Amino acid sequence: MIVTPLSLNGALLVEPKVFGDTRGFFMESYNSEVFAQHGIDTVFIQDNHALSVEAGVLRGLHYQLNPKAQTKLVRVTSGAIYDVIVDIRKNSCTYGKWVGVILSEHNKRQLLVPQGFAHGYCTLVPNTEVQYKVDELYAPDLDRGIRWDDPKLGIDWPTSNPILSEKDLRHPLFSDAENNFE
Repeated sequence: MIVTPLSLNGALLVEPKVFGDTRGFFMESYNSEVFAQHGIDTVFIQDNHALSVEAGVLRGLHYQLNPKAQTKLVRVTSGAIYDVIVDIRKNSCTYGKWVGVILSEHNKRQLLVPQGFAHGYCTLVPNTEVQYKVDELYAPDLDRGIRWDDPKLGIDWPTSNPILSEKDLRHPLFSDAENNFE
């Protein structure tokens, strides 16, 4: 496994070892001992699975407030996404900065999204399936979001006309979003 720190402190790109031959491939997508060897000691308690039927579906930017903030380990099992994280930790030297990576069924990369980050993604192809682990259960009363097209963030999404949920259309701007991350 190759674990690469990203430009936002605490965010990691995880590339598992993939063993392939003419029959297909085998890989460990998660092994707590191997992750711990790379300094990732998060205890994941739930797996989530999302299907986006069309290319251009944008989900996000989502996060949960403390005390139910979530660390996520995100991967794509079918299709491809442009995955974006935004540092929303007020005392961080990268506060308000973002990074984007392509995760796909082909590159098999995973993104570790620490607590204190907003997360969103845009599907690049139809019928994309995203699976992710979280270390806290969903808490509707602590669920928050930030507008995907906030000009202050300036995220370079792969579409200017995404397919959005009603909920994601109503998120506030970054400067107005509720945030209890120091």
